[in-house]
Amino acid sequence: MITMQTSESRSEPHEPHWLSRSAFQIVIIFFFITEIALALCHCAVGLTLAYLLQSGASLWLIVPVVLLASHLMHGAGVGFHEATHGLLRKNRKLNEFDGVLLGVLSFMSFSLYRAAHQLHHMHLASERDEELWPFVHPDMPRWARILAAVIELTLGLAFLPFLFLRIFLRSGSPIRSKKVRRRIWSELALIVVVWTVAITAVAYWDAWRYFVWMYLVPAALAANLQSWRKYIEHVGLEGNTATSSTRSIVAQGWAGRLVAFTLLHEPYHGLHHMHAGLPHAELPRLAADLEPKTAEDRPPYPSYRHALKDLLRKLADPRVGAQWRATTNVRT
Repeated sequence: MITMQTSESRSEPHEPHWLSRSAFQIVIIFFFITEIALALCHCAVGLTLAYLLQSGASLWLIVPVVLLASHLMHGAGVGFHEATHGLLRKNRKLNEFDGVLLGVLSFMSFSLYRAAHQLHHMHLASERDEELWPFVHPDMPRWARILAAVIELTLGLAFLPFLFLRIFLRSGSPIRSKKVRRRIWSELALIVVVWTVAITAVAYWDAWRYFVWMYLVPAALAANLQSWRKYIEHVGLEGNTATSSTRSIVAQGWAGRLVAFTLLHEPYHGLHHMHAGLPHAELPRLAADLEPKTAEDRPPYPSYRHALKDLLRKLADPRVGAQWRATTNVRT
């Protein structure tokens, strides 16, 4: 793990504003408000697909609320990531509880994600970075990498659990601790039980429309947003350091800062890799650390739009890591 500290960070020992430290709680509060709004919309107009297609007014009412719910779900997913670092709550038991709960709601074992994510930090952008499979393997055919990208960017809700289950179940899994594996199995069983009960209840009360519009559609969009953010952060970069293998966003306008706030400052992604033990609210004041120090370092982007443009140029041949620079013969 890379740790860096600038003179700016040393001269500002004060704690971040309480609002910044409360980003997760605020995201969750607004998420519940949007869910209530979706429920009220359902009660008022009904949310069958046929009705929405026939009623333009209802569509314009519902779609913005669904998109907002998706974005806030995405922010809650970043909270799940914070929990795996032990940074979501100061109380360890509450941190674990929140992490397991958020994992169940997103079909993800908390302990599995934590174990795999540690490998991402330890072996960033190398062939041992399991989170960035298959893009870190120069011997992986181009068509297979493109196919993986298409699936992950469009069906993230299914691909992300698959990606981590592959890490856990494959031969030679790097997750070897028997204690950790037992806990992962127990969390996977919990996910099956909770969702079996939930789907049974939805079927019994014939609440499918509520389930689809209040959970499934926002969750599917949120998972895709998460996948696109992950690709913006890493895919297409051939560096081997925190600043050469990540794209960071340092927005100056209020809209960009609001997005960063609702994503728990995850746009400062290079800083997260430099200072993985710091709570998200601490990252903005260390933004100077993102300034390039070598020729291959990536300067921060002023917005996701600018970073997305760079990513799109690389998606025709998606790859990650300095190991690609040493490869001249790649199967296609």
